[in-house]
Amino acid sequence: MKHAPKIEFARLPSISLQDIVAHMNDPRVSEHMPLLVSKWTPDDARSFVAAKEDMWRRDGLGHWAILSDGVYVGWGGFQKEGRDWDFGLVLKPDSFGLGLRITRKAIAFATTDPRIDFVTFLLPPSRKNIGALLRGGAEFVENTQYNGEVFKKFRLETT
Repeated sequence: MKHAPKIEFARLPSISLQDIVAHMNDPRVSEHMPLLVSKWTPDDARSFVAAKEDMWRRDGLGHWAILSDGVYVGWGGFQKEGRDWDFGLVLKPDSFGLGLRITRKAIAFATTDPRIDFVTFLLPPSRKNIGALLRGGAEFVENTQYNGEVFKKFRLETT
């Protein structure tokens, strides 16, 4: 029987900047991130972590480092965008297969948080495989612009 890895959420400052830089500079990651337009440096990673920590201070929730059996596999979580709690997930390529498990764990968290009535997802047009999102109950809302790029916006009720 195959071992199911233990998925944990930790804070981003617990991850080395070098690990985040390597992750974000992998071309298989940037393929579906139209806002990622240049190679990351340690300064970029430091600014990213600081910005995500600011969201924790401001909103009481934010993005986590995601661990599988204690090893960093990516980052993701909830970001307040106006009234929306947007969920994002950026995994290392060798961990793409964990996306559904991680998303389910995060959505289970959202259903217990009284602040979150619904979750939104912004997916770039390059993301064609959205069947799991739809089967999970998310509904297409609209195409929307974010920082000059078009994304497909989906909404999932959590209450």
